[in-house]
Amino acid sequence: MTQKLGAEFIGTFWLVLGGCGSAVLAATFPDTGIGFAGVALAFGLAVLTMAFAIGHISGCHLNPAVSVGLLVGGRFPANELVPYVVAQVLGAAAGAGVLYVIASGAPGFDLAGGFASNGFGEHSPGGYGLTAALVTEIVMTFMFLIIILGATDDRAPAGLAPVAIGLGLTLIHLISIPVTNTSVNPARSTGPALFVGGWALSQLWLFWIAPIVGAALAGVVYKALGRDNS
Repeated sequence: MTQKLGAEFIGTFWLVLGGCGSAVLAATFPDTGIGFAGVALAFGLAVLTMAFAIGHISGCHLNPAVSVGLLVGGRFPANELVPYVVAQVLGAAAGAGVLYVIASGAPGFDLAGGFASNGFGEHSPGGYGLTAALVTEIVMTFMFLIIILGATDDRAPAGLAPVAIGLGLTLIHLISIPVTNTSVNPARSTGPALFVGGWALSQLWLFWIAPIVGAALAGVVYKALGRDNS
């Protein structure tokens, strides 16, 4: 278990540093930034690389919602859920901490810019309201878990799950960055919010509830959809 939790910590650390780091440091730098597409790819690459690096150790969840979805889908033991979630949140906080140290070294850095936090209303990149944000996070996390459960099914093509999952997360970001800055991951949302405080913490509830609801629904649906009736 210690090895699994260590892997989840490191993997979630890399997800936040790589994904949120690309948004904070490179998205608009200064006139030739990587933009939304680059940030979306960065999140996908973070998951893809960690899936190959630690998937064989911990399963590479990196996300409390993924752990819940796998639990509901019958792929993860209930007694490991809380330790996994704790390791993921701590890893995300550590990743955000290292990112803060790096980002604050630039003149003019200001947490008021959002620090890649997730939000809705005036804190949504596109000004999308609560309902839009809630639906987006539930549906995107639902589809993410369908991809994960399907790609890791024993009947799926062997060895390609990390590619499908990484590209799936990239697509999710391409769709939803303008709406919520894309969470689908309560740990990823918590890390930056701890540093921004204020509005980011007050809106954090949505980015726990919606991804977990979406993931749990996917666990139920895939159990029925993916049942082997042969």
